[in-house]
Amino acid sequence: MAFAPKELTLISVDDHIIEPPDLFDAHLPERFKADAPRIVRRDDGADVWRFGEVEVPNVALNAVAGRPKEEYGVEPQSLEEIRPGCFIVDERVKDMNACGVLSSMNFPSFPGFAARLFAVEDEEFGLALVRAYNDWHIDEWCGAHPGRFIPMALPVIWDAEKCAQEVRRVAAKGCHSLSFTENPAALGYPSFHDPYWDPLWTAVCDTDTVLSIHLGSSGQLSFPAPDSPPDVMITLQPMNIQSAAADLLWSRVLKEFPAIRIALSEGSTGWVPYFLERVDRTYDMHHRWTGQDFGDRMPSDVFREHFLTCFISDHTGVYLRNQIGIDNISWECDYPHSDSAWPDAPEELAQLMTEAGVTEVEAAKITHENAMRWYSFDPFAHVPREQATVGALREAAAGHDVSIRAMSNREKLTAEQVQARWQNMGQGGAGTGAERAS
Repeated sequence: MAFAPKELTLISVDDHIIEPPDLFDAHLPERFKADAPRIVRRDDGADVWRFGEVEVPNVALNAVAGRPKEEYGVEPQSLEEIRPGCFIVDERVKDMNACGVLSSMNFPSFPGFAARLFAVEDEEFGLALVRAYNDWHIDEWCGAHPGRFIPMALPVIWDAEKCAQEVRRVAAKGCHSLSFTENPAALGYPSFHDPYWDPLWTAVCDTDTVLSIHLGSSGQLSFPAPDSPPDVMITLQPMNIQSAAADLLWSRVLKEFPAIRIALSEGSTGWVPYFLERVDRTYDMHHRWTGQDFGDRMPSDVFREHFLTCFISDHTGVYLRNQIGIDNISWECDYPHSDSAWPDAPEELAQLMTEAGVTEVEAAKITHENAMRWYSFDPFAHVPREQATVGALREAAAGHDVSIRAMSNREKLTAEQVQARWQNMGQGGAGTGAERAS
């Protein structure tokens, strides 16, 4: 069937926040405020988060919504050079309306997807930072517009027991998504295979919380050589998600915690059919000597029970949706990152689903029903269905400026300067800069 963009109902399971300067003002205990992360303006005009000796810039690829592609890049930038919707919640909702997005789940930026910036020597301070961030996100960001945001919590990545306690605390506030790393071992913590994490797995199962694993969350993106151009890393980004999927699928975690659910965020879907073919063949050919035992099921069956895959624009994945599992696919807008089609994402998605022969039932699952079910989230408790479509939301946003326009006063970098800055961000992406450039 042919899909009209205005008739779609869209929930995005992967967007991003550029955190505002007052993030810690209301929720961090007074004794920690003097040492809390803060935004400072450097002499070059860039706004950066400073935490002790660490500086975290707002890398431009992370907030390019509304800018011409010629302005995409790796230079830090000031808050004045990005759309207010990146860091002001009321403006974000206007931008969502203009794109026809009913609800959105927002990953963090400056702390890292696994909050590794907060893993400091004073663990009480680190825990206070995680809790303050989560309370700000749930109570202020999501709470400002009920039904418009799927709450997400940061983990206490350095302590599995305290992380489990935080999962239970935020679940009581209605949060059922935990941002987590694709590879804890890469961050110096026990791997997925270690019983160390069992208290966390128990907590996410008990609270019906999804482990939302965003690519780049381990700080180790696929990069063949230090002098590879940035195009290489951007192309290979989904490879990290595939590695996490394989590591978890073959681990003891899924066998011993059968209620656990994992979302592979910003990892696309087109790779999944071959991945499932490969894991089934691996099992058939090798489980007798490796000791793997899925009983009367195949690894592909187990994958479909536990994993949600997400795409921005993935023709291959949508065409092969039934080989993936129609209940295992969700759409994402990726606002305000450089892969996002905002504000024309509905047109892109409608055309893709029309060309792929998606049915109305399948489209409903991809666009919003799967997200609601996986994340225990019901936007219609707050927004009537007739006001939740792309057409209705855009009508509510009439007059809101979504024009593409230059926002940077900086000189355009040469290709050589881009390459040099890219390498300075941690050999093309191994460090925190690349995590935020995903």
